[in-house]
Amino acid sequence: MNSYTNLKTVQLGELILTANETDLTGIYFAGRKHVPAALKDWKRDPGHPVLKKAARELEEFLTGKRRDFTVPLHADGTDFQRKIWRQLARIPFGQTITYGELARRAGKPEAVRAAGAACGRNPHAIIVPCHRVVAKSGALQGFAGGLETKKRLLALEQA
Repeated sequence: MNSYTNLKTVQLGELILTANETDLTGIYFAGRKHVPAALKDWKRDPGHPVLKKAARELEEFLTGKRRDFTVPLHADGTDFQRKIWRQLARIPFGQTITYGELARRAGKPEAVRAAGAACGRNPHAIIVPCHRVVAKSGALQGFAGGLETKKRLLALEQA
């Protein structure tokens, strides 16, 4: 059974965390794109062990007490999306790369736009740090939580 809980944060507003029985399946920004439509049929369960662990780790990250996450993740996606998400997970804390570099690391240097689209479909925002990907010019582009949220996350990692 799929479960969810809401996590209210001072830094980023409300997040929606989703899980299956054993893994975190998503982190979504409330009121933004990509929140699963099926959520209305899922069980709200703030006591779910995976959701509790994810909430604790996210709060520690947002208060500067954590850089890496240990909560187990599960993501459904295409082969290319999963390649992109694996590369996102390898971007070190406090560093950024470009969408072009992300595509190159995923083995498809010509697929810059597709890499950007896969970032946008990343179901584990923050934990799989799509906020660490920037435009070739260094400008901030596209983020499911909004550019202001992306800016806050990058600033948090620079503090």
